[in-house]
Amino acid sequence: MTKILNYLWRFWLLLLALVLTLILGIPVYLLSFNKKHYKYAYRFIRIWCFGMFYGMGLRFELIRLSDQKIDPDKQYVFISNHTSIMDIMLPCILFPNHPLCFVGKKELVKIPVFGTIYKRVCVMVDRSSARSRADVYRRCAEKMEEGNSIVIFPEGGVPDDTSIILDDFKDGAFILSSKHDSPLAVYTFVGLKEMFPFDNSKGYPGKVRVYFNGIMEPSGSPKDLKEKAFQEIKKTLLKRSF
Repeated sequence: MTKILNYLWRFWLLLLALVLTLILGIPVYLLSFNKKHYKYAYRFIRIWCFGMFYGMGLRFELIRLSDQKIDPDKQYVFISNHTSIMDIMLPCILFPNHPLCFVGKKELVKIPVFGTIYKRVCVMVDRSSARSRADVYRRCAEKMEEGNSIVIFPEGGVPDDTSIILDDFKDGAFILSSKHDSPLAVYTFVGLKEMFPFDNSKGYPGKVRVYFNGIMEPSGSPKDLKEKAFQEIKKTLLKRSF
């Protein structure tokens, strides 16, 4: 019975995504053609994220582990661990004053309707192509010059082995932060791995804990910055996971 309910819950996700994408995708798509209008498109993107997240019975609690503040007038590189497709909704919900651009997998372009909008508002990367990976820095820099902040999940995807607490970080977010002198805002998401896993027969609605680890200033050593961020998120997961 539990599995049947979970499959029905996942079917509701598809239905919800279809309806919200059809309704909100049109203004996002049209507004995306003018770079100056992306801040207006972002409002519709946030509504889509609110609808998806809360529509699936999820909610969150923000817990600050640092007294640092996010400056509404500054661009950041936002990073967090990645355990669920619902991780994507949280940054947009958290940051109303920072139009966000995600760095995401090129494969998502194949999703009907969603993919058309996705390639208009995200920086896509083909991880099998060295040229594509290298070009990400240029395209992200352009997005930041337009006033946007960047969201990168440095694990590069969700680990296939669900027993892994935190997968190795890729270099991209840390090179971008250092190269363009952009602060790194570090967050840890706890709960979504259990509440909304990629296994469609599992999961449940509930409250996600979002930990704000703090802001790390860019340094001349992206490798050191990567290690510092990795250890900070891993420490939070080990101390505060279920």
